[in-house]
Amino acid sequence: MGYKYHCLNPISEVGIQNFTEEYVPSSAEKADAILVRSAAMHDMEFGKELKAIARAGAGVNNIPLDRCAEEGIVVFNTPGANANGVKELVIAGMLLASRDIIGGINWVQENEEDGNIAKDAEKAKKAFAGCELEGKKLGVIGLGAIGVLVANAATNLGMDVYGFDPYVSVDSAWRLSRSIRHAKTVDEIYRDCDYISIHVPAMESTKGMMDKNAIDLMKKDVVVLNFARNVLVDEEAMVDALIGGKVKHYVTDFPTPEIAGVKGAIVIPHLGASTEESEDNCAKMAVKEIRNFLEHGNIRHSVNYPDCDMGYRGENTRIVLLHHNVPNMIGQFTRILAKDNMNIADMTNKSKGGYAYTMIDIDSEVPDGVADDLRAVSHVLRVRVIR
Repeated sequence: MGYKYHCLNPISEVGIQNFTEEYVPSSAEKADAILVRSAAMHDMEFGKELKAIARAGAGVNNIPLDRCAEEGIVVFNTPGANANGVKELVIAGMLLASRDIIGGINWVQENEEDGNIAKDAEKAKKAFAGCELEGKKLGVIGLGAIGVLVANAATNLGMDVYGFDPYVSVDSAWRLSRSIRHAKTVDEIYRDCDYISIHVPAMESTKGMMDKNAIDLMKKDVVVLNFARNVLVDEEAMVDALIGGKVKHYVTDFPTPEIAGVKGAIVIPHLGASTEESEDNCAKMAVKEIRNFLEHGNIRHSVNYPDCDMGYRGENTRIVLLHHNVPNMIGQFTRILAKDNMNIADMTNKSKGGYAYTMIDIDSEVPDGVADDLRAVSHVLRVRVIR
């Protein structure tokens, strides 16, 4: 069985090469899977064959997640694939905020025709003096893939690192340096740290979390770094804090009209994941997710459906069902299968919010009409039979 894919943006060839010869490029209207980076998809009409969308990156605000879920389209992202690239830019941001490197470079460019530039630089450099990172307190809010790397790297620079994440995963906890101190509340980070770096996803509960009240708790001359999402910070409150001298520098990877040009703001043009390695890693992960889903029905790193993995299907026929998360769905599925004397070798069901996913391995023959019977069940959004 062959599959069709379409790339809405240029996707790293290193990733595309991980498709087998069974996969062929096609138009978006006929594709089984779409790979995307930043292209806006909210106004797109999706083809009936579209089963998966993989975002080669972490943010998915360019994809209509609810509509995709309702149409039985699983949306994936690639968390952690670009983490090292972002981590390195965060460290660069701390260095730029600690020492006026940009001001010094600009001075050299402005005085490039000065024949005594070396001598004059010795006099001018006092204006660009700064401080070192060693010994300073860094607070990391959010200890996911990027936050853990930032925290660990900062400890290696001699910083005193505090981490806060009430939902830290077991995997992240294992990777976190033992020297990192765990803050009990985010207010502890705000009150005690010289540098604060935020690494949480943009959700209704986190949008605007760094507001005037949070900034009021911070030390004078604090440095705030935001390489996660611009909506996490109340920019009006941040501009006031920069102008008023409460915040020394706000380092952000998200240019907006509100923050660009404000004194004390160091604004980078969204370069966090703009490395060759990050783009390659994201593409490879996106292709892997699509193949695992289309060939075996497994879901990993979905943002609108639950993760669910039954491994390679082997010789069994696998039936996968995307449906609403309502009672008695499993009972209806098993009754239909029992009616045709099919034997269930394995089965799993997972839910996420209003949606659920059921995987069933059958070790006997599966009649052609079974898929139609399953589709006729109320609240079923999509059925696939993988042979």
